[in-house]
Parts: sequence; structure tokens; C-alpha cells
Amino acid sequence: MPPPATSPSTSPPRRRGLLTRTGFRLPFLLAGGLALLGGLDAGLALLGLPPLYFGGRLAEVHGPLMVLGFVGTLISLERAVALGHRWGYAAPVISGLGAVATLLGLGSGPMLLVLAQGLTLLVYRALAARHAAAYLSVQLLGQTLALAAAFMWWLGLPMPAVVPWFVGFLVLTIWGERIELSRFGGPGRHAELLALWGVGLVTVAVVTTLVWPPVGFTILGVALLAVAGWLFRYDVARRTINATGLPRFIAGCLLVGYGWLAVSGGVWALGGNVTGRGYDAAVHAVLLGFVLTMIMAHAPVIMPAVLRRPLPYHPSFIVPAVLLQASLLLRLAVGDAHDLTWALRWGGALNVTAVLAFIAVAAVAAGRAGTTTEHTAPREKV
Repeated sequence: MPPPATSPSTSPPRRRGLLTRTGFRLPFLLAGGLALLGGLDAGLALLGLPPLYFGGRLAEVHGPLMVLGFVGTLISLERAVALGHRWGYAAPVISGLGAVATLLGLGSGPMLLVLAQGLTLLVYRALAARHAAAYLSVQLLGQTLALAAAFMWWLGLPMPAVVPWFVGFLVLTIWGERIELSRFGGPGRHAELLALWGVGLVTVAVVTTLVWPPVGFTILGVALLAVAGWLFRYDVARRTINATGLPRFIAGCLLVGYGWLAVSGGVWALGGNVTGRGYDAAVHAVLLGFVLTMIMAHAPVIMPAVLRRPLPYHPSFIVPAVLLQASLLLRLAVGDAHDLTWALRWGGALNVTAVLAFIAVAAVAAGRAGTTTEHTAPREKV
């Protein structure tokens, strides 16, 4: 999942009171969840399928709801938890309000989501001041791209112009966390330097898409291939895939996600697609195959740290994770590759089913585990 688990290096001393209560943090998560449902509905509408919850009016805000409303709210909440100061929670408050306003079609929605990205950037800056580290600099840069993307969307730029900035934001946020965790595997300073060169390439590519789209998207594809190659080579998931239980589940999801990132990079590197089926395939490979798979992988680690409720791993988590991968294969390898509407629609419908199934499985697991008043997630090393 894009927002990293609260780490010893960035988290403050444990505090009691309002900020640590599940009831205080839960509304932010629910606002992000509503944005997710709205984004899924919009995706169904774009595929010509009947929406489940909000109708087809959200089709034009599908991307912003998924990236800024859902993932952005989760990131801002997790980072506020890591910071541990009251002012940090202004970011998830504004992000949640912006997500709900966008769902309701209010004109204030985009403006609030821009403000939320700016506040989250300040939270990252405070974390970086507390603990200077390369991975936080990478995530700080990713959040800067999120702020720029939100601002461009607010100004009314077409979505193909905004999407590379969304991609850069999410890839750098996730990669920053993996750079930090790679230190447990001991790849050395060399790997970190390679990563920083890759971060620069991603940033150059994103900016270039705005002024020279075909070339920019081609460079972005090369950059994503480089990121995927680094992750396959240096990430600790290569070793923890041989473990059992939760570590193996996380590692499996990570490696599959890196594969989807490589697919997206390959499509853009070969075609520089800014429209059409190739563009759709690349976008969904990275945003669904890479990002949503990361979210599924890290939910058992991050949710306890954020909500202070246990979310024990259960083998049933594998079912929606596998369904997501299979449905993406149907959608991209059959639907987009051969321009078959039935495969696109079935794949998209099963994408939504996989996400909703994961939410249901996680909710059941959390409900059976009960509540806890003193729970801190273990440091994730996979």
C-alpha cells in the first residue's frame, strides 16, 4: 500500500488521548472508503456497465476519486499518525471533506483536495526534519507531484495530462517505502544511489509528458521499467516469498505488483501511448495492478497501526488478491489487446468484485479479532 507502515524512525513516542482513539481516526478512513466506492462506480460507468452506488455522474472524476480521494486520504491519515501532532490531522480532515464534496458534485471538492495535498506535503516536511533519510526525500517529491496533479485537475486540464503526475506520485510514494525497507536486506549504498537516479528519471518523465506527451510517456515507460527492475533486484520480497503466512502473502503481492509495473512501463516505452487501448492498459496496469495490489498486501500491517484494531491475516485474503490479478489479465491481455468489449466489461466488473471482496474479508477478520486499546503494528520487513 502506498502509505508506509508507521516506522520507528518517523513515529513519535506513544501517546494516549483523542488522537489515538479508533473513533477519532475512523471517519477519515470511511471518507476514503466512500471515495473508493465512488471511483469504482465511475469505472463501471466508463465501461458501459450499471453503477452500483452513485450513478454514472461520477465518470468524469474517476481518476481523482481513486487517487486523491481514496489513496490520498489514506496516505494523509497514515502520515498524520506517524507525525503524532494535532495539526497533522488537518490533512486527512480536508482530504476527507474534499472526497465527499467531489462525490456530491460540489465545486469545492477539487479545491479541498488541492489543499489536502499541500497539507500532507507539510506533514512529510515535518517528518523529514525529524529524521533525514533518502526514502523520505523520495516520498516528499512524490507528494509534490500529487499537489501539482491536484492543482492541474482543479484548473481543468484533460485527464491524460494529469495521469502521469498521479502515476509519479504513487510510484515514488511506494518506492520510497521499499527503499527504506531494502536496508534490512543489506543491498548497500549502491542500490540507494541507483534508486535516486531512477527517481530523477521518473520526475523528468512526468514533467516531459506535460510539454511533449509522446516523448514524455515513452520516457515514463522506461522509468517505470527501471523502477520495476530495481524492486525485483533489491526488494526483500525476493527472500520473504519463501516464508509462510502474512510475510509470504505480502511478498507474493509485492512481486506480482512489480510485474504489473513492468507491464505498464513496457507498454508506454514501446508505444508512448497518450490515448487509446494502449494508454488504458498502461494506466490500469500501474494503478490497479501495482497500486491496489500494494494496498491489499499492506492492509494487515497498516490498518492496525492507523485504527488501533487488529487485522489478523487469514488465508482467505488470497482469494480477492488472485481474483484481482486474473480479472486484470482478462481486461488487459484480452480486452485492451484485442479491443474486445465483452472482455473489458467482464474484467472491469471482476476488478470491482475483487476489491469489494477484499474489503468484506478484511472486515470479517477485524470483527472476529475484536478491539484492542494498545496495539502497534509490527515493523513490516517484507
